[in-house]
Amino acid sequence: MRPDLRNKYKNEIIDKLQEKFQYKNQHEVPKIVKIQLNQCLGTNATNNKTLEKAIQEMRTISGLQPLVTKAKKSVAGFKIREDQPLGITVTLRKKYMYSFLERLIHLVLPRTRDFQGLSTSSFDKFGNYNFGLQNQLVFPEIPYESVNELRGLNITIVTTAKSKAEGLALLESFGVPFKNK
Repeated sequence: MRPDLRNKYKNEIIDKLQEKFQYKNQHEVPKIVKIQLNQCLGTNATNNKTLEKAIQEMRTISGLQPLVTKAKKSVAGFKIREDQPLGITVTLRKKYMYSFLERLIHLVLPRTRDFQGLSTSSFDKFGNYNFGLQNQLVFPEIPYESVNELRGLNITIVTTAKSKAEGLALLESFGVPFKNK
């Protein structure tokens, strides 16, 4: 049985990163704050069946009820009206975050077709990591028969790291598979 990621962080990763970056205090060591899951449905979100199906799939993937995101203002060129639903989002914290990250590392990413590792260029200057998945079928919780439309998913891992190098070292310590440089 694998040790869960929260215990691995407390028992191994803090010491490893404190030694690597010469932190004076263990509270300086970066940590994962939250994981944000976003799915843009565009104008398909106006169809109630499509929206409900997407909400149900996101709830199955994350374990939490997603929030429906709505347009802030009308844009005639895109045929978008104010308060029109456009997508769904979920913010995972604490035990939900660690549970999702463990499933992502050990189950979902290896199931991705032609997976060579995640790109290291997707970090922002603050050490947060952003990437997307092509469809929801890579999650073992989603049965193939129930999917009527493939939808992409954006995943943002928010950390307290102060730089790209710190964020990369943190996620590599958790076991996130990155491409060889």
